[in-house]
Amino acid sequence: MSDRVLAFDAIGQDFPAPGQRTNICVLDGISFEVDRGKFVAVIGPSGCGKSTLLQMAAGLLAPTRGAVHHRGRKVSGINTEVGFVPQQAQLFPWKTLAENVELPLLLRGVAAGERKERVANALGAVGLKDFEQHFPNQLSGGMQKRGSIARTLVYRPDVILMDEPFGALDAQTRMVMQSDLQTLSMEAGATVIFVTHDITEAVLLADHVVVLSQRPSRLLADIPIDLPRPRNMFESFRNPGFEAAYDAVWTEFRSQIDAGRVH
Repeated sequence: MSDRVLAFDAIGQDFPAPGQRTNICVLDGISFEVDRGKFVAVIGPSGCGKSTLLQMAAGLLAPTRGAVHHRGRKVSGINTEVGFVPQQAQLFPWKTLAENVELPLLLRGVAAGERKERVANALGAVGLKDFEQHFPNQLSGGMQKRGSIARTLVYRPDVILMDEPFGALDAQTRMVMQSDLQTLSMEAGATVIFVTHDITEAVLLADHVVVLSQRPSRLLADIPIDLPRPRNMFESFRNPGFEAAYDAVWTEFRSQIDAGRVH
């Protein structure tokens, strides 16, 4: 049985250009695969289509060219087997934390007793077991983000898609969340695709780093990160091999920063 969970096959995406007759090509022939239980980080310049790839995997957007396959099947509609953690927590303000986390189970018709148990387990996994009855405005930004992750974990998705989930957090909270995510993904054996602009974050979290170019975006490199786990999220330099892995990713990414300055 193949370990491949997701495959992006020659993905091309065009978007209308306001006031112009021709479209803008954002993605141009992107191909890479994600194996079961692997953590893949996707980095690239702003506007290169990183978030667009996640939307395609979730079935929220159909590619102009090429296809996304999930466990060998073409994604042609909403993909209910994947979980999506957006940049903002997006918890419903009128619902308690427990009610927010429970919502995906309600929509799937899970029985009340099982819902209660799974919500408790998900909140416990992200360190929020004592905050079930709090409303979002009673939680810090980091706690809201944990709640958003718990809401995704609770229905045990096949793949977790994360779109710069820690970008708005302060540095200290971000490192804590990175450490927590590493623990959760290792314990659950989760398959994760994680979009970020932060090279250090990508190297510390990922098994592979996919580097995209300036628009129209092409695949520059798919770099394996062979660092032992668990990794130290608070003192990156203490991880054996970190500098070499960072340099490999930075070399590819830097070429696109320089190209952007030329343009």
